[in-house]
Amino acid sequence: MKRIAVLITFTLAVAACSSGGDDGASTTVDTDVPASATPATESAGTDPVGTEPVGTDAEPATSESSAEPVSSDPPDTGPETGFAGTIELDVESPERCEVVGESCLLPFPSDALTVPDDTSVTGLRVNLSTESMPANADGVNVDTARQNRNDGFSPGSAALVLVPGVDPEASALPPVTDIARSLDADSGSVIVDATTGETLAHWAELDATATDDARRGLFLRPATNYANGHRIVVGLRNLVDADGNPIEPTDAFRAYRDRLESDVPEVEARRDQMEQVFADLEAAGVDRDELTIAWDFTVISTENLTNPLVHMRDDAFEQLGDASPTFTITSSEVEIGETDPAEQRRVVDGTYEVPLYLEAGGASGTGLNLPDGSDVPEANGSITARFRCQITEASTADDPGAGLVYGHGLLGTEGQVTSAGPTLVARNHNYVVCGTALIGMAEEDTGNAAASLVDPGNFSTLVDRLLQGHLNTLFLGRLMKHPDGFVSDPAFRSDDGRPLLDVEQLSYYGISQGGIMGPVATAISPDWDRGAFGVPGINYSTLLNRSVDFDTFQQILDPAFPDKLDQAVVLLAIQMLWDRGEGSGYAAYFREPLDGMNQKFALIQGALGDFQVANVAMDVMARTMGASVGAPDVRSTDVEPFWGIDRIESYPFDGSAVFLFDSGTPLPPVTNTPPREGVDPHEDVRRAASAYDQVAAFLRPDGVVIDTCGGSACIIEPRG
Repeated sequence: MKRIAVLITFTLAVAACSSGGDDGASTTVDTDVPASATPATESAGTDPVGTEPVGTDAEPATSESSAEPVSSDPPDTGPETGFAGTIELDVESPERCEVVGESCLLPFPSDALTVPDDTSVTGLRVNLSTESMPANADGVNVDTARQNRNDGFSPGSAALVLVPGVDPEASALPPVTDIARSLDADSGSVIVDATTGETLAHWAELDATATDDARRGLFLRPATNYANGHRIVVGLRNLVDADGNPIEPTDAFRAYRDRLESDVPEVEARRDQMEQVFADLEAAGVDRDELTIAWDFTVISTENLTNPLVHMRDDAFEQLGDASPTFTITSSEVEIGETDPAEQRRVVDGTYEVPLYLEAGGASGTGLNLPDGSDVPEANGSITARFRCQITEASTADDPGAGLVYGHGLLGTEGQVTSAGPTLVARNHNYVVCGTALIGMAEEDTGNAAASLVDPGNFSTLVDRLLQGHLNTLFLGRLMKHPDGFVSDPAFRSDDGRPLLDVEQLSYYGISQGGIMGPVATAISPDWDRGAFGVPGINYSTLLNRSVDFDTFQQILDPAFPDKLDQAVVLLAIQMLWDRGEGSGYAAYFREPLDGMNQKFALIQGALGDFQVANVAMDVMARTMGASVGAPDVRSTDVEPFWGIDRIESYPFDGSAVFLFDSGTPLPPVTNTPPREGVDPHEDVRRAASAYDQVAAFLRPDGVVIDTCGGSACIIEPRG
């Protein structure tokens, strides 16, 4: 592990500068007993959908009324149905493994990796055995204690399965360039929301990062995040290899599909549940004898996912009451533009106090202060957070600037408040911008992030501290809005004592990581309802392989977990924790707000061919949020760009929206790999007047989406 230690040190420097087996089974078939399929249970609403998180009719499934799975009795597989024969199985550790696949934890996620729990909203609790998890180069298996607190799996999780030799095109698997094909009657993959009966849009892709075909995972990624608390059924059918030869199912799956009785108690105990899987797929038009593999999993409930952070918010603001957070100004300096002396800004630095919900003093690497047996933390004193604000010459005593909370980029600091993006909005449209370090994923957390790739059992500390970072962001917003907050200090007033900050206006603007994380704070904020998210996406388990930013971290992950299939499992497992503090866990609440929250609105601005945040993850974000697309006629590898996203028909538009800005970069790859051709356009959007003018118009309290692209594609200049 010496090399890994060196690479972690290198990562810190970079940040500072910027198998299962089926050994053959014998089968005995009773020819006197027909293997006819059990009649499918009737399921309402089987029309295919792919653009909304599903729930009751037109409402998103994240509402409390539709978050819980609809209970249904599985078909009877007892004597009335009968078996078609018997089969001898040699399966790996059936008490802790998913037996229908080619590897212990695959397919993943799966309800086979859960246990019943009457105390949870879903009725389940994740039960990932540490012994089953990948082991790092030191032989340490991933500790799953924190994942096992979940009552379901990630709402944005890819379904990962190992199907050696499969040919996606010959098997009619839907590519990322044509997601609509996943809803075709002959699609090789079918995903069903069993709670509603709806067929869900998705795409399939082999892991292009793998070099060993025998260990090359197949991902099925949802076009829209799944609805919290819902049960999802996945089926792969008529799969073939490059020569057209059928891919044979595992013997354990044949035992279920073909109704062959085994002598493995764990296999037989699951038979009723598998019959329900077949019934749900048959209701969606999939015959059981077509299936190569099928399984189901349950999505984490809203309560389980959000309770830790929502509890922290509620408890902290209850402590605060009607008061302003305590703050201290440490410096207030006027900067004069180097090329234009008329460009002046006041840069204010300081600290403020926030209730602490981490252990010890809350340093990087510390976890939530959880009482024994509790999933919600207790307050543990306070933490001192840093802030920086800028007040440009646009904000005057006669025309105070609107408040704008800024979210910094990857592993950044509050110092990015004075970078190009927020400065252009502030200077051209009269905003006062303030930001804080999003601890958990701030510069000071780079070492912990790197260490968590070597030992993913440590990843919960990154997410726990990230929740504290979001709470710090909320308290910063309160300081900007409270009359006894920032505006009470001379640093935020004119020479004659009048306010330069308008406490009646507050919104959020985040770029890159700030765009990915911004939906979290915005979704739960009591003080602002509108957020502009620059070059964003959701779901790091989708983003990381597609980002050049992960190159350095990949040098740490590769020696720790050399097998790419193990890496895929690790990333999906840590996503189960990341959801609690990442946009993927909160994007759906822009469709249907969390309890007690106002309607939330999002403006999403992407860069075509972005090297750092993949456009495909931005599309998933837009669908999940219920955004409509403006200027959809873009260059694209897709058969239909922005498939499944409503078009904006006229302006001004009142709602959430997504735009893709084109500065001429070549189109991105159609694999799970980063773009590398041409120049990275990631920083082009924030500098374009058409983008920041649109942001400013949207973020006002009565904001709307305006067309700044002249009714056509949003073409901008690349940065010099």
